[in-house]
Amino acid sequence: MNLANRITVARILLVPIIMFFLLIKVKFPHIRIEEFSITYNQIIAALIFIIAASTDSLDGYIARKRNLVTNLGKLLDPLADKLLVTAVLVSLVEMGKVDAWIVIVIISREWAVTGLRQIALLEGTVMAASKWGKAKTAAQITAIIALLINNFPFTFLHFPFDVIASWVAAIITVYSGVEYFVKNKHVIDFSEKSQ
Repeated sequence: MNLANRITVARILLVPIIMFFLLIKVKFPHIRIEEFSITYNQIIAALIFIIAASTDSLDGYIARKRNLVTNLGKLLDPLADKLLVTAVLVSLVEMGKVDAWIVIVIISREWAVTGLRQIALLEGTVMAASKWGKAKTAAQITAIIALLINNFPFTFLHFPFDVIASWVAAIITVYSGVEYFVKNKHVIDFSEKSQ
């Protein structure tokens, strides 16, 4: 359990804390500025999410820089990312802030690519993250933050940035998923093999 892996575990442990602040049935005070309104618990959840999301790059950097890459880290890192994004997106559906179909599309892609990665590993192949995979992560995080902070400051401009960001995240997520499967179609062998 090296430093990089501890950071990854910390990211996992932040997930239930974020969900607690998002889904707790307690009336928190609001901050109101003209037509904009947000509760303190949403602000706290957004700040914790930003901290948790930022550790994704940090643990990878530390692992590579200090030569701390381990099999445990390879397992935990993508798991932590998916837990974080999935938990917050499902919470946002519960709060009525994002359409369920967008979340279903994103989660389906994440687990489909995870399955493909597992098959590739069994074949002795490591699937590197593509530029579209990285763009997908950035788009998802941007959309989630915009939804968590109630479209601030775009509310004042009457511009639905949070909705547009959600659609963009869904589109890039699907595209990057298709790209993974097209580039790695050799990993999946649908032909019958003799015993």
